[in-house]
Amino acid sequence: MTTAAFRIQCFSGKIFSMYNLPYFKAQDAEEVLQFMKEHPFIFLNGSDASNKPVVTQVPVFIDEKDGKLFLTGHIMRNTDHHKAFEQNNNVLAVFTGPHTYISATWYTKAMGSTWNYMSVHAHGAIRFGDQEELMAVLRRLTLHYENGNTASSTVFDNLPVEYTESMMKGIVPFEIEVTDLQHIFKLSQNRDEESYDSIIRQLNQRDENAKVIAAIMKKRKSKVFPS
Repeated sequence: MTTAAFRIQCFSGKIFSMYNLPYFKAQDAEEVLQFMKEHPFIFLNGSDASNKPVVTQVPVFIDEKDGKLFLTGHIMRNTDHHKAFEQNNNVLAVFTGPHTYISATWYTKAMGSTWNYMSVHAHGAIRFGDQEELMAVLRRLTLHYENGNTASSTVFDNLPVEYTESMMKGIVPFEIEVTDLQHIFKLSQNRDEESYDSIIRQLNQRDENAKVIAAIMKKRKSKVFPS
């Protein structure tokens, strides 16, 4: 399967828990993948053999291999979520971004208020790795967040061996093969142009989250209202 085929399949797969409204969808698959890479601290959700829900928050890397999408990271060993994922390997990774309240007083027509937000749901199967894979994950993770500074004292290869050997006993690496990818970028695309502009003005007078949403809406306006 090619990368393009994978993306088309995932974007048109089964709908699980997101609004399947075309005007809240990105037209470019790269935009969705870029959003995921910019918001890698995910909610990793699953359920155990008794259908008890579990969730943990972890940073992940997003990689494309042979037309497939994979998420990699690590979690604490022998916790409730580790045990649950071993019992049931079906997981949901939720990528979330900025969000903000949208008051209906900013519209040209009377209707209910709402919330603008961006979110991607990646469904897949989780697989736990061995010690060698764990070392690779930790080496990549520390180098990435230390901006590639190999001289940093906190990158994996520079940490004391006694410390890394002890630390690695308590964590386990994982890889998730994504089998279905859904997203919603709800950014007032269903409003008229006057309301759209009004929302941007109002958001620019509010907190940082609101200002970020306003900037994204302004950047996307030409796609929402093509001349």
